[in-house]
Amino acid sequence: MPKYVFNPITLQYEVHEGPRWERPVRIIVAVIAAVGLSWLYFWLYTSVLGKDLPKTAALKRQAAEWEARMSVVHRELDLYETTMEGVEERDDHVYRSIFGLNEIPAEAKVAGFGGDARYEYLDAMGATFNLKNTMRRLDQLTKRAYLQSTSLDEVYGISLTAGDMVSHIPAVPPLLPDKSRIHMASPFGYRSDPIYGGTRLHEGQDMATFSGNPVYATGDGIVVKTDFKFTGYGNEIVIDHGFGYRTRYAHLSRIDVAEGMEVKRGDLIGAVGSTGKSTGPHLHYEVLYKGAPVNPMQYMNMDMSLEEYRAMVAKRREEAAPRKKSSLELLDNLGR
Repeated sequence: MPKYVFNPITLQYEVHEGPRWERPVRIIVAVIAAVGLSWLYFWLYTSVLGKDLPKTAALKRQAAEWEARMSVVHRELDLYETTMEGVEERDDHVYRSIFGLNEIPAEAKVAGFGGDARYEYLDAMGATFNLKNTMRRLDQLTKRAYLQSTSLDEVYGISLTAGDMVSHIPAVPPLLPDKSRIHMASPFGYRSDPIYGGTRLHEGQDMATFSGNPVYATGDGIVVKTDFKFTGYGNEIVIDHGFGYRTRYAHLSRIDVAEGMEVKRGDLIGAVGSTGKSTGPHLHYEVLYKGAPVNPMQYMNMDMSLEEYRAMVAKRREEAAPRKKSSLELLDNLGR
């Protein structure tokens, strides 16, 4: 803009032309002053007064809202995890225990969640630690729920045969309980080894008797092992009764069953002998629960009457006779 200066001689305002550099300098000074004032305003607003810029304040409000939502999610996860722990506790120590099933290992429930590599994709998205931790907890809870569902399906399947559980548990002596013919020798527990010396756990009950004394299955089950050898247990039979139970019959002189055969309580399975590591005719009888040996005397009543025991054996012989006859007829027809 032109600058007007009053001339006292002519008594008029005349246009005064200043130096050419004056105008650009004024513009530069004005810009610097505006920038300085703006900077001073922001400094006073943010540093002195402690206020946030409008955009920063909006982002902080948004972040606070998400943090509040995440806190709600974490509280819900805490509730779900507590509920899941209760279900797992009942399943491991009630449902699975009743049917002789092993507990689900704790490491199986968290397998695959040990490192952060699984959640690296969240880092690329700028996710916070809180968000990654939430995702980790959700994944772990999902896996635990799946494992628990599978476990309950397994328990349900076994419960369908729970009516037969009483007949499957080994609950009678493996020999006719005639105390005049049986001597309860080495019991379950630690003892001095009669052959090699030294103290070790004797995992069964030795029942000394005459060679050839019939040996019977103590519960319903499947023959999972028949072994003929000159060392260790000698000739032995292992029966899986289900519900976590197995029984072993060792040092036999004869084995009358084969692997895969289904047997019932009272079925003849072999005869007493002195095979393997043995110092005389006797039956080494073991009861295993969930793979660990337990005292067999807790699972049989040696005071059971001979009449009751003989009746059980006779009933099984009668029930098994039609099957044997059918098998012989089938073989005869095939031979023709």
